Amino acid sequence: MLQIGFDIGGTNIKAGVVHDNMKILCKRSVSFPSDEGYQKVAAILAELVRDMAKELNRQISDFQSIGIAAPGSIDAASTMILNAHNLGFHNVPLKAEMNQYFPDTKVYLANDADAAALAELCAGAFRGCKTAVLLTLGTGVGGGVILGGRMFKGGMGHGIELGHMIIQHGGPLCTCGNRGCMESLCSATALIREGRKVIEENIESMIFKQTQGDESLVTAKLVLDCAKEGDSAAYDIFENYVDCLSSAIVSCMSLLDPEVIALGGGVSLAGEFLFEPLRKLTKMKSFFKVDQKIVPAELGNDAGFIGAAMLAGNEEKE
Repeated sequence: MLQIGFDIGGTNIKAGVVHDNMKILCKRSVSFPSDEGYQKVAAILAELVRDMAKELNRQISDFQSIGIAAPGSIDAASTMILNAHNLGFHNVPLKAEMNQYFPDTKVYLANDADAAALAELCAGAFRGCKTAVLLTLGTGVGGGVILGGRMFKGGMGHGIELGHMIIQHGGPLCTCGNRGCMESLCSATALIREGRKVIEENIESMIFKQTQGDESLVTAKLVLDCAKEGDSAAYDIFENYVDCLSSAIVSCMSLLDPEVIALGGGVSLAGEFLFEPLRKLTKMKSFFKVDQKIVPAELGNDAGFIGAAMLAGNEEKE
């Protein structure tokens, strides 16, 4: 059987046709149409469906389902995007809109981090797991949980927001309006924020020298690269970052006792420079004092649409 998956982001829409054996038969990426409304997005998705069907010499009826992963909160019935701020979507009936184009095809909708966790279960770092946690460390922090061998959508079906666990009382302001959320402390944006502070305070730092004092040139990768080179100001940022991230992971461990915790997103590309001290500090803080399996996520940018394509199978398990 063939499934179509979409991963809608604020910059790009990724799409792919995935076989039950997890083989990607074709994939696409197009720009997200900012400020044009969800009807335009649905029209783009429909055109992508037709385009991929044509490439594979298939009929629309050959596709078992269409799955859509999107950032933000999804209603309990998995029919509407309640709030996706970076898309400008609020109470958007995307499932019904897609069924206008394909009335005979089942359409599924899920949070993008939840879908990515499902993808890792089907074809990545969580294969064979009953309980696992995915954290995506990018511009924000997303999180997905596997419970009982399937994607967990939250006790009331609203999804989960691990990135908005509060891990530091009175911490930095988060985009959600609270202070001290994991996202405000463990995202790439957090590294950029702290790197810009260094530019203002320490002209001898490598971060300042690499950017010539231009704050717009500060990236999370730059901060991490400077820390790797031994720059003391950058390494202080890195140590604080690992401290915060380990606290968030320990909180997940205490609640769920997961078999595996996988990290995705751009920050995770720092590799063992990040993972080695993170594992040590997590073990030190953990109540259980075990060697927790903390690993890189495996599916990269394809995880969202792969997980979306697998939503039909996840629903059948419920």
